[in-house]
Amino acid sequence: MLTRVDLPPSPQQLEIIAEQLGRKPKGIQAVTAVDSHGTPLALRMHSLVDKAPFPTLYWLCSDRLKVELSHLEAAGVIKALEAHLLETPELMTAYRRSHEDYVADRWRFMAADIEADVNALGFDSLLRERGVGGISNWQQVRCLHTQYAHHLSTHNAIGAWIDQHYPEVAASIA
Repeated sequence: MLTRVDLPPSPQQLEIIAEQLGRKPKGIQAVTAVDSHGTPLALRMHSLVDKAPFPTLYWLCSDRLKVELSHLEAAGVIKALEAHLLETPELMTAYRRSHEDYVADRWRFMAADIEADVNALGFDSLLRERGVGGISNWQQVRCLHTQYAHHLSTHNAIGAWIDQHYPEVAASIA
């Protein structure tokens, strides 16, 4: 069962996240989704880490979900989904809205000191133009993991489409 949250990770969650990622995490702003055991599923990241733009605002950390989505990617779902987007104007419109919401979230959750650094380093236009997962072409789907992390954290048209067409993904959340 998914629970949306918006809290800094606890020390115990940081240990779990490090285990999930295989390394100590850098740049975590908040845990945005947990399962019924409180295990982090998705994270919100700082937009600037070590003075460089972090490529994604929402990051999927769940091992189970990463495996499920990797299987879909390996099966060619991204290419089929991109073709479906081009044939389905309402889904394309919703997907564009997901990118717009993502960019707005990036700026809404950016601390003033990080925003000042982003502007001083000249990354402001990049972070206003790049959508989910840092993608510049909003008619393509680069990574189901970043789409789904966004979906778990707030809402994302591709994540909702995955839930509708591949219910086993959502079912893997304990």
